[in-house]
Amino acid sequence: MKTSVAIQNLKCGGCENTIVKKLHALKGITDISVNISDSILSFSYETKNGLETVKKELSRLGYPIEGYKNTLDKKAKSYISCAIGRINK
Repeated sequence: MKTSVAIQNLKCGGCENTIVKKLHALKGITDISVNISDSILSFSYETKNGLETVKKELSRLGYPIEGYKNTLDKKAKSYISCAIGRINK
């Protein structure tokens, strides 16, 4: 199943790199693409709980789904994820 979600705290290619790398590591998550200008993440998932798995991983990285609580903790995590993504390009 293919879906797209709007995410918060997406700033640059470093963020994109981290998100793509971490989501590729999840079982059954494929065809991952990030539109930075619109803050949209698109992906396919094969498992019944694939969407929930992606939402949890995004939140853990600091990129909660649009409409979810975006705490200071999440914002700080996104800056760290962004920096790691820039380093690991």
